[in-house]
Amino acid sequence: MRIAGKGLIDRARPVGFRFDGHRYEGFAGDTLASALLANGIRVMGRSFKYHRPRGVLSAGSEEPNALVTTGLGPAQEPNVRATTLELHEGLMARSQNRWPSLGWDALAVNDLFAPFLGAGFYYKTFMWPRRFWERVYEPVIRRAAGLGALSGEAVTQKYERAWAHCDLLVIGAGPAGLMAARTAAEAGADVILVDEDTVCGGRLNAERLEVDGRPGAEWAAAMAADLAARPNVRIMTRTTVTGAYDGGVYGALERLAHDVAMRPGAPLECFWRINARAAVLAAGALERPVAFANNDRPGVMTAGAVRAYLNRWRVAPGRNVAVFGNTDDAHRTAADLVAAGVHVSALIDARPHARCDLDVPFYAGAQVCNAQGRHGLEAISIARASGIEKVQADCLAMSGGWNPTLHLTCHMNGRPAWNPDIAAFVPRDGAIPGMVTAGACRGDFSTRACLEGGARAAAQALETLGLKAPEADIPKAEDSAYDIAPLWAVPGKGRAWLDFQNDVTVKDVKQAAVENFRSVEHMKRYTTQGMATDQGKNSNVAALAVLADATGRGIPETGTTTFRPPYSPVAIAAMGAGAQGKGFAPERFTTSHAASVARGAPMIEAGLWYRPSYFPKPGETHWRQSCDREVGYVRGAVGIADVSTLGKIDIQGRDAGAFLDYVYTNTFSTLKVGRVRYGLMLREDGFVMDDGTCARLGEEHYLMTTTTAAAGQVMRHLEFVHQCLAPKMDVRFISVTEQWAQFAVAGPKSRALLDDLLDAPVGDMPFMGCGEVTVGGVAARLFRISFSGEHAYELAVPARYGDALFRELAARAEGLGGGPYGMEALNVLRIEKGFITHAEIHGRVTADDIGMGRMISAKKDCIGKTMAARPGLSEPGREQLVGLKPVGAVKELTAGAHLFEQDAQAVSANDLGYLTSVGFSPTFGRFLGLGFLRDGRERHGEVLRAVDHLRQTETLVEVQDPVQFDADGGRTRD
Repeated sequence: MRIAGKGLIDRARPVGFRFDGHRYEGFAGDTLASALLANGIRVMGRSFKYHRPRGVLSAGSEEPNALVTTGLGPAQEPNVRATTLELHEGLMARSQNRWPSLGWDALAVNDLFAPFLGAGFYYKTFMWPRRFWERVYEPVIRRAAGLGALSGEAVTQKYERAWAHCDLLVIGAGPAGLMAARTAAEAGADVILVDEDTVCGGRLNAERLEVDGRPGAEWAAAMAADLAARPNVRIMTRTTVTGAYDGGVYGALERLAHDVAMRPGAPLECFWRINARAAVLAAGALERPVAFANNDRPGVMTAGAVRAYLNRWRVAPGRNVAVFGNTDDAHRTAADLVAAGVHVSALIDARPHARCDLDVPFYAGAQVCNAQGRHGLEAISIARASGIEKVQADCLAMSGGWNPTLHLTCHMNGRPAWNPDIAAFVPRDGAIPGMVTAGACRGDFSTRACLEGGARAAAQALETLGLKAPEADIPKAEDSAYDIAPLWAVPGKGRAWLDFQNDVTVKDVKQAAVENFRSVEHMKRYTTQGMATDQGKNSNVAALAVLADATGRGIPETGTTTFRPPYSPVAIAAMGAGAQGKGFAPERFTTSHAASVARGAPMIEAGLWYRPSYFPKPGETHWRQSCDREVGYVRGAVGIADVSTLGKIDIQGRDAGAFLDYVYTNTFSTLKVGRVRYGLMLREDGFVMDDGTCARLGEEHYLMTTTTAAAGQVMRHLEFVHQCLAPKMDVRFISVTEQWAQFAVAGPKSRALLDDLLDAPVGDMPFMGCGEVTVGGVAARLFRISFSGEHAYELAVPARYGDALFRELAARAEGLGGGPYGMEALNVLRIEKGFITHAEIHGRVTADDIGMGRMISAKKDCIGKTMAARPGLSEPGREQLVGLKPVGAVKELTAGAHLFEQDAQAVSANDLGYLTSVGFSPTFGRFLGLGFLRDGRERHGEVLRAVDHLRQTETLVEVQDPVQFDADGGRTRD
């Protein structure tokens, strides 16, 4: 099926590959789709629901039919578009969604039951008997759903992620994108030119059009070479911009090693985050099919795809080709076929006024109403005023017009506008801040208009950057008008397909309207139209046009569905590059991480951070041994803990004190410079949000600390309060959590350690005091605060010195009989003192519940104060914070256990409360716990049952004050 001529393939470099176990041959520059077509392969897949034979429809990333699986084992990748898969030696691809073979698929029997499997049949069919859903219906449906499948083995391929910055990002390297890039480059801007294809040129590579007196593909190659030679231009082919985000950030996926055998060890893909000061979208347009009976037969393709396979890959998709359309593109396709020596059996133009200059059978004002052939097109039926005429054809090139590729302009909730002149949606200006559209993606379809639009868009973008664009020299190119007679669906019997991948027909959309799913978003979900991996690129506009007609509305009133990123599928492995074998949450390491790991400390997640659980010593066989020893360090000598993960927010301004008074329940404007105060923060609904300390470093300078878990939440809360509730306050704040490494130095020998370490002794710094100090000449901050109940400090240095300081502190502590302690020991120490964390302030407790009701100042207003006074949040019977110790035969406590009267049945109706935190205290030689108990402060001394149904444990516990160690605080203030 190869046609003689130039094209963009290298006939001197044959490439062997396999498809469904059979060996074929193509050439360098081929895609899998073009190579299969060249080998006469027409059926490349099976449809999702009915398992109908499907062939290639398009020539780009919008392809809905020709999806294949490549690779084996860990390298297996499903749903790869054959139209974008570059051919390489040894490629192994196989069809999917069929059994036992592509040619004979047992599930094709679904096609016989099509009348019962229309839109919404799931919701109507699988309702009775009700108990069948979980045991029968859902398992069967889930096994039948999907197209390709992963192997289930861990991925072994390498992926990367990278960041790039530029003045101007040009998305699309067709004629508009090339002109935009050259204009910006000549103005001195740093330019990144991105295109998903392997070469620049866009549609010029698929046409016989000339630009500046030479073939369009040659002109594009020369332009690309000129741009690549410029130091301020970076060309990124094989790269798809997948999403547009706030702040000029764009996500892009680059295919790196399509032939892994040629580049062993090379990453397969790289996911880019591109920060651009401005952008030009020149993404072109996508051709839409026309819906008519059996328009999904293998051999029915878009006209633009037929021209692409013919002109670029020199493949004739058929020997007897019919052409059907409603624009001049149909005539262009027929002319290219005739010039290549391919027989054109018919040219059907739906426009009654159309004229033809070609020597081919011509049908004006006619429409293709049916297609025949199961595994390949054999004939078409043409509806004319005089009746139905049948024409033999093994390929049909159809064109229903072009849809601008405006998806990226909708990724920040922008909505496109309907342009009746081209019968398509076009992007709205300003939909994405800093982005300008150009060329076919804004509805300018002639080559000349694209060239002019690219230069104009670049000039507009450059103006926002403060750069002046040079006068554009627009090459000569075709400038024909776009003439279209809208045609969405041809009336007639038989199923007319809209969404090829999800098997959605015109009838399905009309049925959705009948059943009152009149909203385009409701129709989408009811029929699954546009919900496949192609996101309805071929079908959305035609489907909503059919819906508009069925509901008696215009297309603009009907609207569009929401385009969301990614524009085309992205492997999760690419987005999570570098995190294989890890979770989805980002990993944040403290400056002492390496030193902690070197000491053998197991790391656990705390918020988004990794912190040491404990520091084992030789001979210790259980974590409790390490934990008990570390608690002993703090109670008997000195312990060191990295507390850098606590949120640190620097707050400055004339109204900083008043602002803190508003967000905290207690008063901070009266806090003296050099002092620290504990504070409580409420949500607007009156429940506790967070607690922490706030230090006054200067008259208008405060440093707030938050819990590790709520650092981000508190920062968002402050931003909201400032922007919405107190916009006139003169205050500014910024998170400095990562800028400071902070370490707790706790225990009776803490002052001695610091006196020996600091450049000047600590002196008589009072409890809850703070000040500037120096460590080896490095400016630092010292706070006398304690989360352990001991005489303690927290020393903060710039983060770059954190690792060295931790190692020094740990070594000095060991010299004094102490050492570092981890999260397990920290938890025990704070439970002994009754200090709370987010295990207690979990979002459902009030200040009074945790015994801090008096911290809500009566002299001022604060966020949440009014709501906290609601009767339901202050009446008797609420669960209050208490301490608990075991007194029964079972001495172990478990967090999550619930509290009951000794003689009450352990059921929810008798539930009195629950344990939130437990730990074994080596200080007391028993387990201790914190929890919430109904009217708990009045029940100290009572004995209750703690029942843990999950772990099947039960013990008697005595209720006591939460503060179970050094109740008067003498050790802290000493």
